[in-house]
Amino acid sequence: MRRQLPEDPMVRRLLQQARAAKMSRRNLLKGFGLGGAAMTTAGIAGCSSDSGPGDGSGGEVRWANWTYYLDFDEDAVTYPTLDAFQTETNIRVQYYEDIDDNNTFVAKIKDQLQLGQDTGYDTFCLTDSTVLRLFEREQLAEFDRSLMPNVSEQMIDLVQHAAFDMDRTWSIPYQAGMTGLVYNTKLYPKGVKTVSDLWDPALKGKVSLLSEQGDTISLIMLEQGIDITGDWGDDEFNAALEVVEEHLASGQVYTVKGNSYTQDLETEAVWAGMAWSGDITMINDSAGEEVWKFVVPEAGATQFIDSFVMPTAVDAYDQVHKLIDYYYEPEVAAEVAAYVQYVTPVAGAREAMEVIDPELAADPLIFPDDEMVSQIFDLRPLSSEEDNRYSQAYQRVLGY
Repeated sequence: MRRQLPEDPMVRRLLQQARAAKMSRRNLLKGFGLGGAAMTTAGIAGCSSDSGPGDGSGGEVRWANWTYYLDFDEDAVTYPTLDAFQTETNIRVQYYEDIDDNNTFVAKIKDQLQLGQDTGYDTFCLTDSTVLRLFEREQLAEFDRSLMPNVSEQMIDLVQHAAFDMDRTWSIPYQAGMTGLVYNTKLYPKGVKTVSDLWDPALKGKVSLLSEQGDTISLIMLEQGIDITGDWGDDEFNAALEVVEEHLASGQVYTVKGNSYTQDLETEAVWAGMAWSGDITMINDSAGEEVWKFVVPEAGATQFIDSFVMPTAVDAYDQVHKLIDYYYEPEVAAEVAAYVQYVTPVAGAREAMEVIDPELAADPLIFPDDEMVSQIFDLRPLSSEEDNRYSQAYQRVLGY
């Protein structure tokens, strides 16, 4: 179902130009020098306007998510599964691609969270390591699992439990994935297999790391032979941090970014670095060929889980539950996975994917097999004191 163009003349003009040129959503945002937080695709597509599927009689949900994290129709400039949900339920969804980094997003709404006030969102998807902090501060609303039968029936074992939320009553996994390495197959055909390969002099000034300290530090600690799931502490963290500091100071590392690191890959400012699995498939699809290669390091990759949560001041409690349960329908989950190509938390999605794309149904980056699971490691949960201290140390090294 095509959505009517928004009333805003500027937005209408941008959309018409984009459609005429058959630009991808990524190129649309990049062409105007805008990221998801600056001008969300939801805003472009008119999710918050009076146009769109459904009549809003079922209420409204405000959902914040990471950039490029929901299936998108580039020709119609709409989100097919989200449109279908709105048509089916008459719940209007304002969808915002406002998350580029866990810490910066939480910093934006921390005052409202602390005061129990409206954050501007009814639900948002954050990484479990950050969700843990909000849970400890009692800034999250509890889910009623009885309102989400699909969630209870379909959640895969890999994401069933979190150390802070064993029964998943405060957090519902949306997607999972791996943090590993990436390189440009054309500019650096030698490739990378280990974190140490990033320090090759041939890559000086062409390397990127991730601003999520847990991701970057974990990969380095794995490289150093540390069991990141077990009993490690300050000495191990500091040894890994010294590696970051050394290669920042030497100019080996070009940049340290959150979700926007993909832009530096596309502009060829970066030839190799750390990356999140699904992003690389996305930019290859945009390029029309496999320019970039995602690699599980020889020492192993780390797993992350991004989960739906609700702030205590949620205005659409029932509607959020309906939205999440909808995304646990296997056919819907498969459609999302076919686009974002991260690990789907929905058990029946593999069978549904066989109908959509049999090749993707066999992809261990989306549906991990036993071999892939054996190469993925979870960073042990950090205490609030550790998380604060390590984050501050990482930020100091980055010069913030």
